[in-house]
Amino acid sequence: MRIKSVTPMSVSYPEPNDNNNTRYLTFCRIEAEDGTVGWGEAITQFPEVARPIGMLIEGLAPQLVGCDPLDNVAIWRKLRQHTWWYSYRGGMAAFAISAIDIALWDLKGKILGQPLVQLLGGAVRERLPVIASTHAFKPSLEEEAERHGRYVREEGYQGVKIGFGKRGEARLGYDFDRDVTFMRLLREAVGAKGDIMIDRGQSLVWDLGHAIKLTNALEEYGLRWIEEPLEPSDIEGFRKLRLHVKTLIATGEREWTADAFQRLIATGIVDVVGCDPGRAEGITGTRKVIEHVEAADVWFNAHAWSSAIVTAASLALSASSPRCLVFELKPIRNPMQHELVTTPFEQHDGWIDVPMEPGLGVDVQESVLEKYRL
Repeated sequence: MRIKSVTPMSVSYPEPNDNNNTRYLTFCRIEAEDGTVGWGEAITQFPEVARPIGMLIEGLAPQLVGCDPLDNVAIWRKLRQHTWWYSYRGGMAAFAISAIDIALWDLKGKILGQPLVQLLGGAVRERLPVIASTHAFKPSLEEEAERHGRYVREEGYQGVKIGFGKRGEARLGYDFDRDVTFMRLLREAVGAKGDIMIDRGQSLVWDLGHAIKLTNALEEYGLRWIEEPLEPSDIEGFRKLRLHVKTLIATGEREWTADAFQRLIATGIVDVVGCDPGRAEGITGTRKVIEHVEAADVWFNAHAWSSAIVTAASLALSASSPRCLVFELKPIRNPMQHELVTTPFEQHDGWIDVPMEPGLGVDVQESVLEKYRL
Protein backbone atom coordinates (compact mmCIF):
# COMPACT_ATOMS: atom_id res chain seq x y z
CA MET A 1 0.00 0.00 0.00
CA ARG A 2 1.37 3.41 -0.99
CA ILE A 3 0.33 7.02 -0.56
CA LYS A 4 -1.24 8.34 -3.75
CA SER A 5 -1.94 12.00 -2.98
CA VAL A 6 -1.68 14.70 -0.31
CA THR A 7 -4.17 17.57 -0.54
CA PRO A 8 -4.49 20.61 1.75
CA MET A 9 -7.77 22.46 2.22
CA SER A 10 -8.22 25.62 4.30
CA VAL A 11 -11.59 26.86 5.53
CA SER A 12 -13.07 29.95 7.13
CA TYR A 13 -16.18 29.57 9.26
CA PRO A 14 -18.25 31.46 11.87
CA GLU A 15 -17.67 30.20 15.41
CA PRO A 16 -20.73 30.79 17.63
CA ASN A 17 -18.70 29.89 20.72
CA ASP A 18 -16.50 32.89 19.87
CA ASN A 19 -19.25 35.46 19.29
CA ASN A 20 -19.65 34.25 15.66
CA ASN A 21 -16.21 35.54 14.73
CA THR A 22 -14.53 34.00 11.70
CA ARG A 23 -11.91 31.36 12.42
CA TYR A 24 -9.62 29.49 10.06
CA LEU A 25 -8.40 25.89 9.89
CA THR A 26 -6.21 23.97 7.45
CA PHE A 27 -7.06 20.35 6.71
CA CYS A 28 -4.98 17.65 5.07
CA ARG A 29 -6.44 14.83 2.98
CA ILE A 30 -4.14 11.87 2.34
CA GLU A 31 -5.34 9.17 -0.04
CA ALA A 32 -3.82 5.72 -0.44
CA GLU A 33 -3.66 3.83 -3.73
CA ASP A 34 -6.74 1.78 -2.83
CA GLY A 35 -8.84 4.91 -2.24
CA THR A 36 -8.68 4.90 1.58
CA VAL A 37 -8.55 8.46 2.90
CA GLY A 38 -7.08 9.86 6.12
CA TRP A 39 -7.84 13.33 7.48
CA GLY A 40 -5.73 15.71 9.53
CA GLU A 41 -5.96 19.29 10.75
CA ALA A 42 -3.85 22.25 11.79
CA ILE A 43 -5.37 24.94 14.03
CA THR A 44 -4.08 27.78 11.87
CA GLN A 45 -6.84 30.15 13.13
CA PHE A 46 -5.88 33.18 10.99
CA PRO A 47 -6.08 33.67 7.20
CA GLU A 48 -2.49 34.86 6.89
CA VAL A 49 -1.42 31.52 8.41
CA ALA A 50 -3.94 29.16 6.81
CA ARG A 51 -3.02 30.07 3.24
CA PRO A 52 0.76 29.51 3.50
CA ILE A 53 0.30 26.31 5.53
CA GLY A 54 -1.75 24.95 2.64
CA MET A 55 1.13 25.83 0.32
CA LEU A 56 3.62 24.22 2.69
CA ILE A 57 1.64 20.97 2.79
CA GLU A 58 1.59 20.98 -1.01
CA GLY A 59 5.35 21.52 -0.98
CA LEU A 60 5.88 18.62 1.40
CA ALA A 61 3.64 16.24 -0.57
CA PRO A 62 6.53 14.77 -2.64
CA GLN A 63 8.09 13.62 0.65
CA LEU A 64 5.02 11.44 1.23
CA VAL A 65 3.73 10.25 -2.15
CA GLY A 66 4.87 6.70 -2.77
CA CYS A 67 5.56 6.00 0.91
CA ASP A 68 3.88 3.23 2.91
CA PRO A 69 1.31 4.98 5.16
CA LEU A 70 1.91 2.38 7.87
CA ASP A 71 5.36 3.91 8.30
CA ASN A 72 3.73 7.04 9.72
CA VAL A 73 6.18 7.69 12.55
CA ALA A 74 9.14 7.27 10.20
CA ILE A 75 7.46 9.77 7.85
CA TRP A 76 6.99 12.18 10.79
CA ARG A 77 10.73 11.95 11.52
CA LYS A 78 11.51 12.46 7.84
CA LEU A 79 9.38 15.62 7.69
CA ARG A 80 10.96 17.06 10.82
CA GLN A 81 14.41 16.48 9.34
CA HIS A 82 13.38 17.92 5.98
CA THR A 83 12.01 21.11 7.59
CA TRP A 84 14.81 21.64 10.13
CA TRP A 85 16.10 24.80 8.47
CA TYR A 86 12.83 26.67 8.98
CA SER A 87 11.28 24.87 11.93
CA TYR A 88 13.83 24.97 14.75
CA ARG A 89 11.82 24.73 17.99
CA GLY A 90 8.57 24.79 16.05
CA GLY A 91 7.10 27.54 13.94
CA MET A 92 4.76 27.25 11.00
CA ALA A 93 6.21 23.95 9.81
CA ALA A 94 4.76 22.41 12.99
CA PHE A 95 1.27 23.25 11.70
CA ALA A 96 1.92 21.42 8.43
CA ILE A 97 3.48 18.42 10.19
CA SER A 98 0.53 18.33 12.61
CA ALA A 99 -2.07 18.13 9.83
CA ILE A 100 -0.09 15.53 7.89
CA ASP A 101 0.66 13.39 10.95
CA ILE A 102 -2.96 13.29 12.13
CA ALA A 103 -4.06 12.29 8.61
CA LEU A 104 -1.47 9.51 8.52
CA TRP A 105 -2.64 8.05 11.85
CA ASP A 106 -6.23 8.18 10.58
CA LEU A 107 -5.21 6.47 7.35
CA LYS A 108 -3.20 3.83 9.20
CA GLY A 109 -6.11 2.99 11.48
CA LYS A 110 -8.49 2.65 8.56
CA ILE A 111 -6.11 0.39 6.64
CA LEU A 112 -5.57 -1.85 9.67
CA GLY A 113 -9.20 -1.65 10.82
CA GLN A 114 -8.17 -0.38 14.28
CA PRO A 115 -9.22 2.71 16.22
CA LEU A 116 -6.56 5.30 17.04
CA VAL A 117 -6.71 4.60 20.77
CA GLN A 118 -5.67 0.99 20.13
CA LEU A 119 -2.85 2.09 17.86
CA LEU A 120 -1.68 4.24 20.78
CA GLY A 121 -1.54 1.20 23.06
CA GLY A 122 -5.09 1.05 24.37
CA ALA A 123 -7.48 3.11 26.45
CA VAL A 124 -6.83 3.61 30.14
CA ARG A 125 -10.56 4.40 30.36
CA GLU A 126 -13.37 4.14 27.86
CA ARG A 127 -14.97 7.52 28.59
CA LEU A 128 -13.87 10.94 29.85
CA PRO A 129 -15.54 13.62 32.02
CA VAL A 130 -16.61 16.64 29.96
CA ILE A 131 -16.69 20.36 30.66
CA ALA A 132 -18.22 23.06 28.46
CA SER A 133 -15.49 25.28 27.01
CA THR A 134 -16.60 28.60 25.57
CA HIS A 135 -16.15 32.36 25.69
CA ALA A 136 -18.12 35.04 27.50
CA PHE A 137 -19.15 37.76 25.05
CA LYS A 138 -22.47 39.31 26.15
CA PRO A 139 -22.47 42.55 28.20
CA SER A 140 -24.70 41.25 31.02
CA LEU A 141 -22.76 39.33 33.66
CA GLU A 142 -25.99 37.82 34.95
CA GLU A 143 -26.92 36.58 31.49
CA GLU A 144 -23.48 35.08 30.86
CA ALA A 145 -23.38 33.40 34.27
CA GLU A 146 -26.84 31.92 33.74
CA ARG A 147 -25.96 30.71 30.23
CA HIS A 148 -22.95 28.82 31.50
CA GLY A 149 -24.82 27.59 34.53
CA ARG A 150 -27.39 25.93 32.27
CA TYR A 151 -24.66 23.90 30.59
CA VAL A 152 -24.09 22.21 33.95
CA ARG A 153 -27.57 22.21 35.48
CA GLU A 154 -29.59 21.34 32.38
CA GLU A 155 -27.23 19.81 29.83
CA GLY A 156 -25.14 17.73 32.23
CA TYR A 157 -21.64 19.10 31.70
CA GLN A 158 -19.39 18.57 34.72
CA GLY A 159 -18.15 22.13 34.67
CA VAL A 160 -17.26 25.12 32.52
CA LYS A 161 -14.10 26.77 31.23
CA ILE A 162 -14.50 30.40 30.23
CA GLY A 163 -12.13 32.55 28.25
CA PHE A 164 -11.60 36.11 29.47
CA GLY A 165 -10.52 38.96 27.20
CA LYS A 166 -12.40 37.63 24.20
CA ARG A 167 -14.16 39.48 21.41
CA GLY A 168 -17.60 40.77 22.32
CA GLU A 169 -19.02 42.98 25.04
CA ALA A 170 -18.45 40.93 28.19
CA ARG A 171 -15.23 42.81 29.02
CA LEU A 172 -14.03 40.13 31.41
CA GLY A 173 -10.42 40.15 32.47
CA TYR A 174 -10.03 43.93 32.47
CA ASP A 175 -11.55 44.96 35.80
CA PHE A 176 -10.92 43.18 39.11
CA ASP A 177 -14.30 43.89 40.71
CA ARG A 178 -16.22 42.94 37.55
CA ASP A 179 -14.31 39.68 37.26
CA VAL A 180 -14.94 38.72 40.89
CA THR A 181 -18.62 39.60 40.59
CA PHE A 182 -18.88 37.37 37.53
CA MET A 183 -17.17 34.49 39.35
CA ARG A 184 -19.61 34.82 42.25
CA LEU A 185 -22.59 34.79 39.87
CA LEU A 186 -21.11 31.90 37.93
CA ARG A 187 -20.66 29.76 41.04
CA GLU A 188 -24.28 30.45 42.00
CA ALA A 189 -25.44 29.46 38.51
CA VAL A 190 -23.24 26.38 38.16
CA GLY A 191 -23.90 25.05 41.62
CA ALA A 192 -21.61 23.81 44.34
CA LYS A 193 -20.14 20.79 42.55
CA GLY A 194 -19.42 22.01 39.02
CA ASP A 195 -15.83 22.72 38.01
CA ILE A 196 -14.92 26.27 37.01
CA MET A 197 -11.79 27.02 35.00
CA ILE A 198 -10.78 30.52 33.88
CA ASP A 199 -8.53 31.19 30.89
CA ARG A 200 -6.77 34.55 30.47
CA GLY A 201 -7.19 35.46 26.81
CA GLN A 202 -4.05 36.47 24.96
CA SER A 203 -5.41 39.99 24.34
CA LEU A 204 -4.99 40.61 28.08
CA VAL A 205 -1.79 41.40 29.95
CA TRP A 206 -1.81 40.81 33.71
CA ASP A 207 1.14 41.73 35.86
CA LEU A 208 2.16 39.37 38.65
CA GLY A 209 0.47 41.37 41.40
CA HIS A 210 -2.85 41.43 39.58
CA ALA A 211 -2.60 37.72 38.71
CA ILE A 212 -2.05 36.85 42.39
CA LYS A 213 -4.81 39.15 43.67
CA LEU A 214 -7.38 38.00 41.10
CA THR A 215 -6.58 34.29 41.39
CA ASN A 216 -6.86 34.48 45.19
CA ALA A 217 -10.24 36.17 44.86
CA LEU A 218 -11.52 33.63 42.32
CA GLU A 219 -10.33 30.76 44.53
CA GLU A 220 -12.89 31.81 47.12
CA TYR A 221 -15.54 30.48 44.71
CA GLY A 222 -13.90 27.13 44.01
CA LEU A 223 -11.68 27.80 41.00
CA ARG A 224 -10.34 24.47 39.61
CA TRP A 225 -7.54 26.01 37.56
CA ILE A 226 -6.29 29.32 36.20
CA GLU A 227 -5.04 29.06 32.62
CA GLU A 228 -2.27 31.15 31.06
CA PRO A 229 -2.38 33.77 33.88
CA LEU A 230 0.97 35.16 32.72
CA GLU A 231 2.92 35.17 29.48
CA PRO A 232 4.59 31.76 28.96
CA SER A 233 8.06 33.29 28.91
CA ASP A 234 7.61 34.68 32.45
CA ILE A 235 8.95 31.64 34.27
CA GLU A 236 9.97 33.59 37.37
CA GLY A 237 6.53 35.20 37.49
CA PHE A 238 4.90 31.77 37.43
CA ARG A 239 7.18 30.58 40.22
CA LYS A 240 6.17 33.52 42.41
CA LEU A 241 2.50 33.05 41.51
CA ARG A 242 2.61 29.45 42.69
CA LEU A 243 3.77 30.58 46.13
CA HIS A 244 0.60 32.63 46.59
CA VAL A 245 -2.22 30.55 45.08
CA LYS A 246 -3.80 27.19 45.83
CA THR A 247 -5.48 26.42 42.52
CA LEU A 248 -3.93 24.43 39.68
CA ILE A 249 -1.95 26.45 37.14
CA ALA A 250 -2.41 25.57 33.46
CA THR A 251 -0.17 26.65 30.59
CA GLY A 252 1.58 25.29 27.50
CA GLU A 253 -0.79 25.87 24.59
CA ARG A 254 1.72 28.07 22.73
CA GLU A 255 4.52 25.51 22.74
CA TRP A 256 5.32 23.70 19.49
CA THR A 257 7.46 20.64 20.21
CA ALA A 258 7.83 17.87 22.76
CA ASP A 259 11.27 19.21 23.67
CA ALA A 260 9.74 22.62 24.47
CA PHE A 261 7.07 20.98 26.62
CA GLN A 262 9.75 18.99 28.43
CA ARG A 263 11.63 22.20 29.23
CA LEU A 264 8.39 23.83 30.42
CA ILE A 265 7.49 20.90 32.68
CA ALA A 266 11.02 20.83 34.10
CA THR A 267 10.60 24.39 35.42
CA GLY A 268 8.03 23.08 37.91
CA ILE A 269 5.59 25.93 37.21
CA VAL A 270 2.79 23.98 35.52
CA ASP A 271 0.17 21.62 36.97
CA VAL A 272 -1.98 21.24 33.84
CA VAL A 273 -0.19 21.05 30.49
CA GLY A 274 -2.31 22.37 27.64
CA CYS A 275 -1.42 20.80 24.29
CA ASP A 276 -3.11 20.67 20.88
CA PRO A 277 -2.22 17.94 18.36
CA GLY A 278 -3.23 20.39 15.63
CA ARG A 279 -0.23 22.52 16.59
CA ALA A 280 2.26 20.37 18.53
CA GLU A 281 3.41 18.23 15.59
CA GLY A 282 0.35 16.02 15.49
CA ILE A 283 -0.48 12.82 17.31
CA THR A 284 3.14 11.65 17.23
CA GLY A 285 4.34 14.89 18.81
CA THR A 286 1.58 14.90 21.41
CA ARG A 287 2.33 11.31 22.42
CA LYS A 288 5.82 12.47 23.33
CA VAL A 289 4.37 15.37 25.32
CA ILE A 290 2.18 12.94 27.27
CA GLU A 291 5.25 10.86 28.10
CA HIS A 292 6.83 13.93 29.70
CA VAL A 293 3.56 14.72 31.52
CA GLU A 294 3.36 11.22 32.95
CA ALA A 295 7.01 11.20 34.00
CA ALA A 296 6.47 14.42 35.97
CA ASP A 297 3.08 13.39 37.46
CA VAL A 298 1.38 16.54 36.20
CA TRP A 299 -1.85 16.69 34.18
CA PHE A 300 -2.53 16.67 30.44
CA ASN A 301 -5.29 18.78 28.92
CA ALA A 302 -6.13 18.63 25.22
CA HIS A 303 -6.60 22.11 23.77
CA ALA A 304 -9.16 20.70 21.34
CA TRP A 305 -11.03 23.87 20.36
CA SER A 306 -11.33 23.50 16.60
CA SER A 307 -12.90 20.76 14.44
CA ALA A 308 -14.13 17.23 15.07
CA ILE A 309 -10.88 15.90 13.59
CA VAL A 310 -8.73 17.35 16.38
CA THR A 311 -11.45 16.40 18.87
CA ALA A 312 -11.21 12.76 17.77
CA ALA A 313 -7.42 12.77 17.97
CA SER A 314 -7.51 14.47 21.37
CA LEU A 315 -10.06 12.02 22.77
CA ALA A 316 -7.88 9.04 21.89
CA LEU A 317 -4.75 10.70 23.23
CA SER A 318 -6.49 11.74 26.47
CA ALA A 319 -7.97 8.28 27.00
CA SER A 320 -4.57 6.65 26.48
CA SER A 321 -3.16 8.33 29.61
CA PRO A 322 -4.17 8.28 33.30
CA ARG A 323 -3.06 11.92 33.56
CA CYS A 324 -6.15 13.52 32.01
CA LEU A 325 -8.52 15.40 34.35
CA VAL A 326 -11.29 16.49 31.98
CA PHE A 327 -12.13 16.87 28.30
CA GLU A 328 -13.35 20.13 26.76
CA LEU A 329 -16.22 20.42 24.27
CA LYS A 330 -17.70 23.55 22.72
CA PRO A 331 -21.33 23.59 23.92
CA ILE A 332 -22.88 25.68 21.11
CA ARG A 333 -23.47 23.87 17.82
CA ASN A 334 -20.92 24.96 15.23
CA PRO A 335 -20.01 24.09 11.62
CA MET A 336 -16.69 22.33 12.18
CA GLN A 337 -18.08 20.06 14.90
CA HIS A 338 -21.67 19.45 13.84
CA GLU A 339 -21.66 19.80 10.05
CA LEU A 340 -18.23 18.41 9.22
CA VAL A 341 -18.82 14.84 10.37
CA THR A 342 -21.84 12.55 10.04
CA THR A 343 -21.87 11.69 13.76
CA PRO A 344 -20.84 14.73 15.84
CA PHE A 345 -19.24 14.28 19.23
CA GLU A 346 -21.70 14.78 22.07
CA GLN A 347 -21.47 14.42 25.82
CA HIS A 348 -24.08 12.45 27.75
CA ASP A 349 -24.60 13.16 31.43
CA GLY A 350 -21.18 14.78 31.61
CA TRP A 351 -19.24 11.99 29.88
CA ILE A 352 -18.01 11.27 26.37
CA ASP A 353 -17.07 7.90 24.89
CA VAL A 354 -13.74 7.33 23.17
CA PRO A 355 -14.15 6.69 19.41
CA MET A 356 -13.75 3.00 18.58
CA GLU A 357 -14.24 3.08 14.81
CA PRO A 358 -11.12 2.63 12.64
CA GLY A 359 -8.69 5.53 12.56
CA LEU A 360 -10.03 8.73 14.08
CA GLY A 361 -13.53 7.29 13.97
CA VAL A 362 -15.05 10.21 12.05
CA ASP A 363 -16.70 10.34 8.63
CA VAL A 364 -15.71 13.68 7.09
CA GLN A 365 -18.16 15.38 4.74
CA GLU A 366 -16.03 16.88 1.98
CA SER A 367 -18.99 18.95 0.78
CA VAL A 368 -18.84 20.87 4.07
CA LEU A 369 -15.18 21.68 3.53
CA GLU A 370 -16.05 22.94 0.04
CA LYS A 371 -18.86 25.03 1.50
CA TYR A 372 -16.46 26.85 3.85
CA ARG A 373 -13.36 26.69 1.68
CA LEU A 374 -11.04 29.67 2.00
